[in-house]
Amino acid sequence: MIFNPFFSLLQFHINDYLNKKLKILLNYLVAPLLFLWLSYSIYIAITEQKDLATSWQTIVHNFNSASKWRLMLACALMVLNWGLEAKKWQLLMMGIQSLSYKRALRAIFSGQALALGTPNRIGEFAGRIVFLEEGNRLRGLSLSVVGSLAQIIVTFTMGVVGLMYVYNSLSDGVTIFQEISTLWLKGLLSILIVFSILLIIFYYNLSWITKVVEKIKFVVKYRFVIEKLEDLHNKQLTKILFYSFVRYVVYVLQYVLLFQFFDVLLPWWQISCLVFVQLLILAIIPGIALAELGIRGKVSIALFGLLTTNTLGIIATATSIWMINLIFPALAGSLLILGLKIVRK
Repeated sequence: MIFNPFFSLLQFHINDYLNKKLKILLNYLVAPLLFLWLSYSIYIAITEQKDLATSWQTIVHNFNSASKWRLMLACALMVLNWGLEAKKWQLLMMGIQSLSYKRALRAIFSGQALALGTPNRIGEFAGRIVFLEEGNRLRGLSLSVVGSLAQIIVTFTMGVVGLMYVYNSLSDGVTIFQEISTLWLKGLLSILIVFSILLIIFYYNLSWITKVVEKIKFVVKYRFVIEKLEDLHNKQLTKILFYSFVRYVVYVLQYVLLFQFFDVLLPWWQISCLVFVQLLILAIIPGIALAELGIRGKVSIALFGLLTTNTLGIIATATSIWMINLIFPALAGSLLILGLKIVRK
C-alpha cells in the first residue's frame, strides 16, 4: 500500500511521456508522410487527365482575363468569413468578458495559426482563449465549444441536403452516380437526419443539460468551467447559429467562384450540392491541417470527378480554398501571437 502513490506517479509520468511522443509522431512524421502520399496520388490523377495542357492554358489565361474578378472576390470573402467568426466569438464571450471586435478578430486569426499543426485543429481554441483575461480562459473554452457545435449543425444539415441531391440523381436514373449504392446512401441519409435532429435538440437544451451535468458528483468541483452555459438563451443560440450559416454560405460561394475561375464548367447549384457533401466528409474525417490539403484534393476528385474530367481545375480550386481560408489567416495569426506577453514569458 505504501508504494501505491509512487507507482501512480510513475504511471502518470510514463503516460505523459508516451502522449508527448505520440503527438510528436503525429505532427512531425505521420502528417508529412500522409501529405506526401496524398500529394503523389493527386499528381498521378492530374497527369492522367486527357486535356491537361488545354486546362492549364485556360487557367493561365484566366489570371489575365476579365474573369479574374472571381478569384479576387473569393479572396475578399475570406475576410468576411473570419469576420463573421469573430462576431460569433464576441457574442459567445459576452457572458464572461466584454471583447472589442478588433480583439475578437485577433483571437480568431491567432487560433488559426495554432490550429495548423494540431490534430483536428484543437490548437485553435488555445489561440483564442489567450486573448481572454486570466480566470476566464477555461470558461471561454467551454463557450467556444458552443460555437463549434453550431457550425457542425449547419455542416451536417446542409450535408444532408447535398446527399439528398445525390440520392435523387440515383433515383432519377442519372448515370453519373451509378457507382454509389442507393440502399447504402438511403441508410446513411437516415442516420445523418436523425443525428442532425439530435444535435439541434441538444444545442437548444444546453442550459438544461448543463444544470443536470453540474449535479454529478465529480463535476461539482469544476462547475465554474461550464456554469456560463446555463445563461445561453434560445435567442442568443439562434443568433450564433445564424452567423454559422452565413459563414457556411460564404464558404460555398468561394467554391463556386473558384470552380468557375478554374474552368470547371458545372451549374452553380450542382457545385453547391457537392460542396455540401464534401464539407460533411471533411467534418467527419479526423486529420491534421498540414495534411488536409491532400485530403481535400482526394475528396474533391472523388466527388467532382464524377461530373467533370477537369481534374486540374478541381485540384486548383481545392488548393486555393486551403490557401485562402487556412494558410493566409494562419500567417496573419502567427504575427499577432508574437505580440502576446504570454508567449514572451
